[in-house]
Amino acid sequence: MRKGTKLVAASAGLAMSLSLAACGDDGGSGSATGDRLEGVSLTVGSKDFTENILLGEILAQALANEGADVTNQTNLGGTSVAREALLAGELNVYPEYNGTGWTVHLGNEDPSQDPEELYTVTAEADLEQNDIKWVGRSPFNDTYGFAANGDLAAAEGGFDFDSMAAYLEANPDTTVCMESEFPDRPDGLILFEEATGYTVPQSQQQILDTGLIYTETADGNCDFGEVFTTDGRIGALNLELVDDPGVMILYNVSYTFQNDVYEANADVYDEIVEEILAPLDEEKMAALNAQVDIDAVPYDRVASEYLEEIGLG
Repeated sequence: MRKGTKLVAASAGLAMSLSLAACGDDGGSGSATGDRLEGVSLTVGSKDFTENILLGEILAQALANEGADVTNQTNLGGTSVAREALLAGELNVYPEYNGTGWTVHLGNEDPSQDPEELYTVTAEADLEQNDIKWVGRSPFNDTYGFAANGDLAAAEGGFDFDSMAAYLEANPDTTVCMESEFPDRPDGLILFEEATGYTVPQSQQQILDTGLIYTETADGNCDFGEVFTTDGRIGALNLELVDDPGVMILYNVSYTFQNDVYEANADVYDEIVEEILAPLDEEKMAALNAQVDIDAVPYDRVASEYLEEIGLG
């Protein structure tokens, strides 16, 4: 996924070049830390929302722990900013979602609802067309969705896509809060509209920054909000997910590398990425996101603690 098109400045701590010393016993059991990337320089980026920043930070630290000289450009900007930086060689790698790759970057329609098939066709096409290598695939699927204000959901007995559309049609003053690019994305609002037959008019759309959507919907200033389904704020705030019968596109994450960079140390990158992504089901990813968004733990600390947990710290 995704999200936003404006370049935003990384915070000073996140934009620093990482040159961390490798930790742990070189080649020790259960740990891939060492010096296998000694002398390798890499620029790691991410988009500008919590989950993607965190995934970029985790990879940046893991690569540095293997001896790489890592320039950290996480929180670089929205989808187009990160992708264009990768294609231009300003980034060597950043985390991307397979549904975004297939629809936005490759310009295709009707993505598979099978996560392995979607990964395979996206990876093959992007490598052939753009020399971009997709590495790994997360168990979690962080798709677009909607959350209703919790009080409204309780009063109405909950919502699915059809009942949300019916409520919007019957209540013209209802608001749906969304990010700026969601109404225009091929994998965004149009999928809800095509599935339900209801076109959300401009009068019911309110455009907000990502973080505000959650709090404004929880507070009742928005009746519904566009959300990311692994966001830790959903369980922590007065929100209830609108049930999706399988309309929205799959968004399992991979790390997208410039292929020449990947090929130079393919086995090391494959191993590191596999160890990072394998434990990340929906519950685990939401918990990591919540540490940042709810508990206000810094990205670098959440990342380092996760790497210690999985033996890459």
